[in-house]
Amino acid sequence: MTSPATSEPLHGVLPVLHTPLTDQGGVDHESLQREIDWAFETGADGVVVAMVSEILRLGDRGRRELVEQVCQAVGGRGFTVISVGAESTAGAVDFARHAENLGASAVMAIPPVATTLGATATGEYFTAIASSVSIPLVVQDASGYVGAAIDLGVYLELLNRFGNQRIFFKPEASPLGPNLSKLRDATDGQAKIFEGSGGINLVDCHRRGIVGTMPGTDLLDGIVALWDALQSGDERRTYALSLPIGAIVALQIQAGLDGFLAIEKYLMRKRGLFRNAHQIQPVAWTLDEETRSEVDRLFALMQAAIE
Repeated sequence: MTSPATSEPLHGVLPVLHTPLTDQGGVDHESLQREIDWAFETGADGVVVAMVSEILRLGDRGRRELVEQVCQAVGGRGFTVISVGAESTAGAVDFARHAENLGASAVMAIPPVATTLGATATGEYFTAIASSVSIPLVVQDASGYVGAAIDLGVYLELLNRFGNQRIFFKPEASPLGPNLSKLRDATDGQAKIFEGSGGINLVDCHRRGIVGTMPGTDLLDGIVALWDALQSGDERRTYALSLPIGAIVALQIQAGLDGFLAIEKYLMRKRGLFRNAHQIQPVAWTLDEETRSEVDRLFALMQAAIE
């Protein structure tokens, strides 16, 4: 199955969009359009709606409205991947069909976050989603949020049943690189894998044969430059870019999802793409002044490396 927008299998740099908010708490549609336009101008192969889009905090209606605007705003310029994971199989299937009806290139799903499923139930959940649509499904491990890694046997079963044009993978369980290689080797290189570490593991994962990356949009210009350097084998440029990117992501990781959101939205505002850095409340961590200063220094280093 290929993307309706590009007539190619999913690949390349697919940034996960951040959701800009108004002072009243609604989606800032003008800033969202600006973010999407900037992503394609910067060299993205598509865009993604997923965890750092705050979909789990938007509520059912807000989530659907966000997806509708994103699909419309992309306008055939590249891939549109929509995260459809839910606490019930029926909910995930409903989100998947909604995304396909809007013209999405693919859907992506994490397992339920409130329940730790065994391998059989996890396989049934992903099978139901993949069977409900005709577009590809990206199976996202998201063990940092869910708390349990997806068993390798589930990956193999899904790939055998649907094939590598319908099933893609985004493993996130630690250690990321070795686990990615296990999946690659167990499928004789047939598994098409995206990494989603924000960029901190991109160099290592690229050397293991990924087809693309799903970073945050906040560091997109750096990630695009890094991806191009990796593709061309430019080692000097690869490390000049990866070191400040990895250091920024290290600061984000220390506070989990809220750490990513706070720093990502701060940088989106710093770039002039967002009017503010509002997050959907409640949050467990906010950006302190010393962390902000370090982010600024590292961001300047990344910009210098891009130039």
